[in-house]
Amino acid sequence: QVQLVESGGGLVQPGGSLRLSCTASGRIFAIDAMKWYRQAPEKQRELVAFISASGTITYLDSVEGRFTVSMDSAKNTVYLQMDGLKPDDTADYYCSADHRASARSVVITYWGQGTQVTVSS
Repeated sequence: QVQLVESGGGLVQPGGSLRLSCTASGRIFAIDAMKWYRQAPEKQRELVAFISASGTITYLDSVEGRFTVSMDSAKNTVYLQMDGLKPDDTADYYCSADHRASARSVVITYWGQGTQVTVSS
């Protein structure tokens, strides 16, 4: 089992910054990729940022240039630096980890409990 714990959410004014963290713990063999999703009220969950263990990074178009994802593999932690925040960024943010229990096992995706980000003046 792998557990994910997010932190760093909160209330920030438009134009402000927040840094989210997500740390994986438990019986970890290998994490292939970690992702940040968000879900605003009455909207579908959307993928915000993706980072693979090999360094591939992708972003949701609307956050490109404002958000930066990074991963510390030694700490099994992924970060999401969010700058230039807008009210439309208000949502619950979730991280996920694609984990393999062995070199030959299938990938299982684990989820964190989410952290709330509110952008408002």
